[in-house]
Amino acid sequence: MRRTSRIIRIRRSPDNRTPVPRTRGAARAAAAVVAGVLAVSLTACGGDDDGDDESGGKGGGTGDTGTTVTLPKLDGANLSVAAVWTGAEQANFKKVLAEFEKRTGAKVTFVPAQDPIINFLGSKIAGGAPPDVALLPQPGAIKQAVDKKWAKPLGAEAQAELAKNYSQGWQDIGKVDGRPYGVYYKAANKSLIWYNAQVFENAGASEPKTWDELLTTAQTVYDSGVTPFSVGGADGWTLTDWFENIYLSQAGPEKYDQLAAHEIKWTDPSVKEALTTLAEIWGKKDYVAGGARGALQTEFPESVTQTFTGGDQPKAAMVYEGDFVQVNIGETKAKVGTDAKVFPFPAVGDTAPVVSGGDAAVILKDSKAAQALVTFLASPDAAGIQAKLGGYLSPNKNVPSSAYPNAVQQKMAEALIGAGDDFRFDMSDQAPQAFGGTPGKGEWKALQDFLKDPKDVAGTQRRLEADAAAAYGN
Repeated sequence: MRRTSRIIRIRRSPDNRTPVPRTRGAARAAAAVVAGVLAVSLTACGGDDDGDDESGGKGGGTGDTGTTVTLPKLDGANLSVAAVWTGAEQANFKKVLAEFEKRTGAKVTFVPAQDPIINFLGSKIAGGAPPDVALLPQPGAIKQAVDKKWAKPLGAEAQAELAKNYSQGWQDIGKVDGRPYGVYYKAANKSLIWYNAQVFENAGASEPKTWDELLTTAQTVYDSGVTPFSVGGADGWTLTDWFENIYLSQAGPEKYDQLAAHEIKWTDPSVKEALTTLAEIWGKKDYVAGGARGALQTEFPESVTQTFTGGDQPKAAMVYEGDFVQVNIGETKAKVGTDAKVFPFPAVGDTAPVVSGGDAAVILKDSKAAQALVTFLASPDAAGIQAKLGGYLSPNKNVPSSAYPNAVQQKMAEALIGAGDDFRFDMSDQAPQAFGGTPGKGEWKALQDFLKDPKDVAGTQRRLEADAAAAYGN
């Protein structure tokens, strides 16, 4: 599971990868609108994520959407779909695939992939057995798949669904050199901090709106006898997300775009400032569950579950990550909106950050069946099924908010769709995979080392810059 930054008006750069802001003023205004919606709504009471009808979704296979797309009969066709999703996320997606099977007569097999998925796909292609469709979690990965001549362009039917259901910004992020290759089936709001409501109540802690207030809240929780933060440091992508939220809010969207494209170096003073700010939490004694050593052995799912188990003495009071945290909370007895609450990532600079990510369906083996599946994934029919199950957001603007199972997620979906083309995509997901998406290498490894030694700001910058220069080739 992986895995959009400051809300700003975008235009596409020539390589169709890096969003470029038009004005800083427009960026702040749009960011304030979306962050404000989130701030007002995220602590609203939510129901279960169990998909019961009374929790917000309608009964039936497609949530609130009904049947909106016509699919061909594909009796006898066999398809394979690869993604890095595991656990409940994988199980929920399989229900979407089951609906496609029911409608078309095709047989679809889910293929569990490993990170980095480009390497996984490379081995499958070299062995002569590529999956028909892959869910790629990075725009950079889509570009790599196109450059390697693995990816096949979307057909007319899929393009029609995209045009009908997606804002131009989400359509453009799936393009390479102006040609559509990816359908963003899944999106993520990655600017959220989830907290154990009982711990906050016992400590007398309140939801912060600024970084300084977050530090005060952390100290209040610590003084009550509970470790403030749970960090899934074994998964390097969670650490890049921490950095990106701080950097975006503190340095601003123009610098964010420049760093994402490696137009400025990681030795830039703005990176030093962000790492120094991050060290105010990572470097504070006993602020991270298990200390640095324990955090580096904690995978993302455990970082969530240990925050919401253990009664009023969990291993930590707060955990940072995106809306998809709800899937992991669902593995505990905690209820979203009551036991588990959430607030927007606090403003470090002038405006709170709003960072997005997503997973795009890309065709690797062109066929009538593969095109039909991607067309289905571009429709509100498919997204409506998974929306009802919780722990999922769709950038599809024709999925009604009532398809989501609780008030918290409904408001997240409304904010995502309301942003239209005004969004920033996860920085590490825009980078070449060697730098931004490979376990044990590049940004993931450098930030894991920084979690271990948050005093080494300059050394971390040097390592980041050396790895980035090698990956970007500049």
